[in-house]
Amino acid sequence: MTNQHSATNMQPSSARLGKFISFEGIDGAGKSTHIPFVQAFCESLGKRVVLTREPGGTPLGEELRQMLLQQDMTQETEALLMFAARSENIAQVIAPALECGDWVITDRYLDSTIAYQGGGRHMPQATLNILAQIVVGNVQPDLTLLFDVPLEVARQRLARARPSDKFECEDAAFFNAVRARYLQLANDYPQRIRVIDASGEIVAIEAQVARVMQDFLREQGLA
Repeated sequence: MTNQHSATNMQPSSARLGKFISFEGIDGAGKSTHIPFVQAFCESLGKRVVLTREPGGTPLGEELRQMLLQQDMTQETEALLMFAARSENIAQVIAPALECGDWVITDRYLDSTIAYQGGGRHMPQATLNILAQIVVGNVQPDLTLLFDVPLEVARQRLARARPSDKFECEDAAFFNAVRARYLQLANDYPQRIRVIDASGEIVAIEAQVARVMQDFLREQGLA
């Protein structure tokens, strides 16, 4: 592959009936807070919504999640376990739901691996591309909401939240690299990835999300 981000440029399958929406952002961006808002938005359209998360989403995936968030390991092992959990999630949750016409919302997906393992851990993009080809194929989101905040804002939010996992304990250089990779992905794929300024109040953030969702519906011919 010649494009360093080519794994994230695979197109959604034209055969599937449902829509696939992913939430992304650095730890502390507040993305998970807004999943219920988008879920309610989609359900107001008469859509059945399936929620999942990564790593996780399946019994095996949740076991792998605990290992990934708590145990030290090599960056290669970390990436392989991320993709193992994703493989189960796609096979058991995401692909079947989309084929049935359900709308899937996931808290993190492939872009997280590109940003965290690629940007933060400095794994070669070519390696991640190969794993993505094997595991993800064309099961790509139709829309990605990237919640972006400065690192200092994210750190303030994490300080008053739950106990930290190993990723949340990483230093500023790690998170700045993760954020930079996310923003590069958004620049490379503006049709799929929409950046949300998540530094303000919840009401202001929800207004941005609502505008993005309305735009998405129009682009999909659903509004």
